[in-house]
Amino acid sequence: MEKAINERVNTWLVGDFDEDTKTEIRTMMTTAPNELADAFYKDLEFGTGGLRGIMGVGTNRMNKYTVAMATQGLANYVKQYVKDRQASVVIAYDSRNNSSYFSKITADVLSANGFKVYLFDEITPTPELSFAIRYLQCDTGIVITASHNPKEYNGYKVYWNDGGQLVPPHDNNVIAEVQKIKSIAEVKFHGDERLISYVGEEVNVPYMEKVKALSMHPEIIEKQKDLTIVYTPLHGTGVYMVPRALRAFGFTNVSLVEAQAVPDGNFSTVKSPNPEEVAAMTMALNQAKAMDADIVLATDPDADRIGVAVKKSNGDYELLNGNMTLTLLVYYMLKEWKSKGKINGNQYVIKTVVTTELIKDMADREGVACYDVLTGFKYIAEKIRQYEGIKEFIAGGEESFGCLAGDFVRDKDAVISCAILAELAAVAKEAGKTLYDILIDVYLEYGFYKEHLISITRKGQQGSEEIKQMMHAFRNQAPTEINGSKVVRINDILLLKQINCMDGSILPLDLPSSDVLQFFLEDGSKVTVRPSGTEPKIKFYFSVKETLNRKKDFDAIHQKLNDKINNIVKAMKL
Repeated sequence: MEKAINERVNTWLVGDFDEDTKTEIRTMMTTAPNELADAFYKDLEFGTGGLRGIMGVGTNRMNKYTVAMATQGLANYVKQYVKDRQASVVIAYDSRNNSSYFSKITADVLSANGFKVYLFDEITPTPELSFAIRYLQCDTGIVITASHNPKEYNGYKVYWNDGGQLVPPHDNNVIAEVQKIKSIAEVKFHGDERLISYVGEEVNVPYMEKVKALSMHPEIIEKQKDLTIVYTPLHGTGVYMVPRALRAFGFTNVSLVEAQAVPDGNFSTVKSPNPEEVAAMTMALNQAKAMDADIVLATDPDADRIGVAVKKSNGDYELLNGNMTLTLLVYYMLKEWKSKGKINGNQYVIKTVVTTELIKDMADREGVACYDVLTGFKYIAEKIRQYEGIKEFIAGGEESFGCLAGDFVRDKDAVISCAILAELAAVAKEAGKTLYDILIDVYLEYGFYKEHLISITRKGQQGSEEIKQMMHAFRNQAPTEINGSKVVRINDILLLKQINCMDGSILPLDLPSSDVLQFFLEDGSKVTVRPSGTEPKIKFYFSVKETLNRKKDFDAIHQKLNDKINNIVKAMKL
């Protein structure tokens, strides 16, 4: 092994680390030297969202020492921020292996640093952690989760006092403090149990009351209470709160996918616990077909992402993508707010820059502002905080299967989303329709949009340079037309300028700087290009639009949209 790796390994072998850790290191030295090198070749990076990595021994792994050092850095920053009073934190964890263990390590370090600690007493959805921060008036919050990553991973997400994930300046300030921790000798490991309170129902109940208050048609649910709902938590935290939310709304016929209703950090029935993937949804879809279910709902392990499948007229089920799911939720919220006379020009919705423009079209038509933010739900939370007490947030989300309604949570919330979409399914059924029919109704009223994503991987240093060159070329030799349609506008979010390609005028963009380029075409199409912030990939987001005048033309227009996407991809030589 390289000298630097050897030095890191030796530090752990001679330092104040437990014997089990040292024994595992010695074993790996002889049986798995390459794995050991990967475990120690660098420090596990604490990014703007916290930690995420493979579990195991080593500086580049999620373990009690890397978690404790990150926690000590966070503690140091929060104590500087709150100054002369006691700091407070709430901690939640999901069903992953070691999540409960890491949450207790975190609680011990923070209580040792004098924090008042609220620790959930069982697995809890990430969105409820977001709610709890504001409900308990905490300075920060932490959830131990790796979202929908494979079973080998775990993570550590940090939130600020508004219930949103860290944004500037706190994200960079926390990172700086974490990076200052160079040794476990700097960590206060010995917790003070007197400062740790275990919470559960005292937060669950007010959270669920807020969720229930979002219901807009209890009278229709009463008529359609036996709506057949198939739900899978994919072995995660949703198993407790999603059925509870559906019951609170009034639904009585919720069928759990029993094999996946057992919290299990090995996610034994799926390769990846990601509701975006058909493979993860297979058991739920099969159960739905057997029961002729009205709607299929799924949540990822920490219950912030939602998967939805809807029944088509031919009896088949279609798994919706994130744009479709968000479209249905925003459509329902806008229509209901309007019908109840609650829209007066002071309301808004939020989407990310890579999310379907259909959200903006709907908002514009209904007299509601639509704000674009960078990719990442923390920016949606930041916008909600910006307008708190000034304007009313209705709903928002992102194309990566994250939705939110109401402002009492400041992260994507699949518990809320499941309940609202089940209600919309009931409203649709009362009108003799399915959710799929409602989606087509949206396209008839506002325009038929279709989106597509292509990710291109370029590994290693050479790959990183290739990605930079691709972005440089798009930025400095921007296309004037794509697939025969003129580029009428370019948003350069790195340079924070909006370029009108028709008259050459330039306007500033009200966004944080980020390496993202967007090309808006004359025919309503949009192409967004951005390097991934977490993987060696460059991502291309395509959005195309056509007019749908008659429901019977749906299949033909759908094919036309597919063809248009394929032609744009070919024109860009991807």
